[in-house]
Amino acid sequence: MPRTAYSSSNRQWLLSGAAVVVALGVGFAAAKFSSGKAPPAAEAAKEEAAAPAANALVMGPERLTVSGVQVQAVAVSGLASEITAQATVEAEPTGQAVLTARAAGSVARITKRLGDPVRAGETLALVESREAGQISADRSVAVAKADLARKVLAREQRLYEQKVTPRQDYEAAQAALTAAEAEARRASSAASAAAVSSDGRYVAVISPITGRITAMAANLGAFVQPETELFRIADPTRIQIEAAVTATDARRIRPGDLAVVEEANGEPRTAVVRSVTPGVSEETRSATVVLSLTGGASGLQPGQLVKARITSRQSLTTGIVVPEEAVQTVEGRDAVFVRTDKGFRVQTVTVGQRSSGRAEIVQGLKGGEMVAMKNAFLLKAELGKSAEEE
Repeated sequence: MPRTAYSSSNRQWLLSGAAVVVALGVGFAAAKFSSGKAPPAAEAAKEEAAAPAANALVMGPERLTVSGVQVQAVAVSGLASEITAQATVEAEPTGQAVLTARAAGSVARITKRLGDPVRAGETLALVESREAGQISADRSVAVAKADLARKVLAREQRLYEQKVTPRQDYEAAQAALTAAEAEARRASSAASAAAVSSDGRYVAVISPITGRITAMAANLGAFVQPETELFRIADPTRIQIEAAVTATDARRIRPGDLAVVEEANGEPRTAVVRSVTPGVSEETRSATVVLSLTGGASGLQPGQLVKARITSRQSLTTGIVVPEEAVQTVEGRDAVFVRTDKGFRVQTVTVGQRSSGRAEIVQGLKGGEMVAMKNAFLLKAELGKSAEEE
């Protein structure tokens, strides 16, 4: 009996010890599994904060200017609504002037040179002319006759009031004064139109607008005729863009349509359609679209070739259109770089149609967002460099 009791108690002790060991093993395994799969809250928050940084690039305004990356706001339009055409910078009708001498003669003085700025009403040259003397003499004679007719009328009026002369003499004096004053006005207008000097020796060449001398053919001592061009003046702030489009595209364009004018270096300028010619040229078989710049005209010169992208409101599709170079492949997906307060962020987009170097973004962008349009590949390279450094 004592041996049986001892064996039973020993068996119970062994079972209890085994249960404790199993429980400790299970708890240790669970703790190890949890520590390997679930990171602490601090580490999780750190990873969440670091995740966006992989798709962001810090770049200030100074660095952006140096890099050559050009940023532009996108607008909702459509690939089919864009019309691309070659265009030329032209001076507005009131922004250029051709100056000639108003009378034949020899150039006696030149006060301006090619490229000089001029003000409206400023004299650029003086032409010594015999015609100027004749015009001045005619003016003086006409003024003198008008003064004499005025005195004669005053005398005839006094005599008529005193009943000395008949009424017919008084009325004849009135008619003579009217004719003399009309001749004086004609002679004065002729002298003013020819810009004759007060001494009647010179004809002045005067600029009617403010601008710069873009062409000059005046030579000191040269004899010139009234139709000879001496100077050409242009105001660089009063220019317009003339784009040549096909007749089919011209029917889709309306005044008020928005446009973008690009120089050879790709710098964009905003513009708006002012008018469209109703017919096409017989020589070029194209219509002319006149654009007015709304984003400033500095740097553009008359005669310069540019490219115009006109956004017709008669769009066949809707979406956002950007240059193809604005769309970059980041981690195997199409993306664009959207401007932020600190730099750029990578925005994944869905690209639709592509045509003539333009791509339609059907998803991923909103109208008004600022996107890197030119040299976006530099941002992609900078993003890759940052990732390697990390």
